[in-house]
Amino acid sequence: MPKTMKGPGLFLAQFAGDAAPFNSLEAICAWAANLGYKGVQVPTWDARLFDLGKAATSKDYCDEVAGTVARHGLVITELSTHLQGQLVAVNPAFNEAFDAFAPPAVHGNPQARQAWAVEQLLAAAKASRHLGLGASVSFTGSLAWPFVYPWPQRPAGLVETTFAELARRWVPIFDAYDEAGCDIGFELHPGEDVFDGVTFERFLAAADNHPRCAINYDPSHFLLQGLDYLQFIDIYHERIKAFHVKDAEFNPTGRQGFYSGFQPWIDRAARFRSLGDGQIDFAGVFSKLAQHDYASWAVLEWECCLKHPEDGAREGADFIQAHIIRVTEKAFDDFAGAAPDEDRNRRMLGLS
Repeated sequence: MPKTMKGPGLFLAQFAGDAAPFNSLEAICAWAANLGYKGVQVPTWDARLFDLGKAATSKDYCDEVAGTVARHGLVITELSTHLQGQLVAVNPAFNEAFDAFAPPAVHGNPQARQAWAVEQLLAAAKASRHLGLGASVSFTGSLAWPFVYPWPQRPAGLVETTFAELARRWVPIFDAYDEAGCDIGFELHPGEDVFDGVTFERFLAAADNHPRCAINYDPSHFLLQGLDYLQFIDIYHERIKAFHVKDAEFNPTGRQGFYSGFQPWIDRAARFRSLGDGQIDFAGVFSKLAQHDYASWAVLEWECCLKHPEDGAREGADFIQAHIIRVTEKAFDDFAGAAPDEDRNRRMLGLS
């Protein structure tokens, strides 16, 4: 049977805050449901919304969380471990910057920080199992990102060592997710070592094609790299287990291109936009995903340097709903077809 994707969903990370209605799971779910969302993707690092430690050890707590979400006609689409996944692999150049993603007790101690991050990922696997989720979303982290541009010349073997080490760190996590019956869909994102199709293939090969190593498809990052984000779906659709619906635009000038001269987001040639305000061909994206039987969630990740997040969220629910294709169960020319008849087929081919 053909499959129709679910949605619209909303990633709560960019909306959580200390003021109502964004400061509790109950309130933010009521707000999201009122906008027309049917699911929420939950950031596991935000204690205002979710207690990951408790979720890993208590099925009853997870049932309570699911009940809170269900009271508003919503479901949890996936758990997000983007910030913890980032800390599974950190190049020393980013140690101080990424300490902010971890608790103060492990600041200044990269080994302790990494161990904490791994424990967080393992806890999220258990929480996903308690919640009955089949997919989660994350980042791979990055060891080689400072060397992404081949100048100075990269030493022989640097890239191979990078992906071997990434796999060494992630395979035990994949095994835990396999035990939980859950995929990890990585957002292929500049700043991570796994940021496009080639690097995903390197990572997958180093991880011995682990069945739980998957993709959280986000076309915005591909537009800003000049990558064919529609062909990407044709190539990697079997590994796409989650979908961030996010728009972007690239408007190069005589002064700036992809790198945009260290400028703030609002002045960059390459920048994220609210849905419908950028250049992504979402009709093409949703068509390609439908063609390949993608049946999981379409989740808005709001990131825009211009539009207010609440306006982006309100418009985004309708935008996603309008783009979801209800996949047909019959062919449009069925009316002109004929019943199966092997003798007739052989006569038409001159084989009688």
